[in-house]
Amino acid sequence: MRTRIVVTVMPRTETLDPQGQAVAGALQQLGFDGLGDVRIGKRIVLEIDGDDPVGQAHAMCDRLLVNRLIEDYEVDAG
Repeated sequence: MRTRIVVTVMPRTETLDPQGQAVAGALQQLGFDGLGDVRIGKRIVLEIDGDDPVGQAHAMCDRLLVNRLIEDYEVDAG
């Protein structure tokens, strides 16, 4: 059975996010007031076969998909 796994990767809160800062600045210039911090991340959708797709997704994140020095991630089996 194939399981759909969604991995959400975001920069750590203590890590500078220049892309998020650029988007925040552009939105303010467009007149969107009251904007707080903007963080830009990525969403990875995997379809995994096997008995432990969540465990496999965590292993994939730890070995390749996520830079653990500057990023955090969440795995959702849905």
